[in-house]
Amino acid sequence: MNWEQISGRWKQWTGKAKQKWGKLADDDLTVIAGKRDELAGLLQERYGYAKEQAEKEIDEFVRELKL
Repeated sequence: MNWEQISGRWKQWTGKAKQKWGKLADDDLTVIAGKRDELAGLLQERYGYAKEQAEKEIDEFVRELKL
């Protein structure tokens, strides 16, 4: 699964994203609307991640969705 597929069905994946990143509110996930760069920015803001760590977390999230 690639990010385009996730973005296209973002509403389906928001529950999984909420489980993984509990500090993100439902409104945050709605505003993100499947935009990877916005998700990375929020992870940096809420969790104090460096950009590389945020990208790594998102890549891990994508791999978990494939399971």
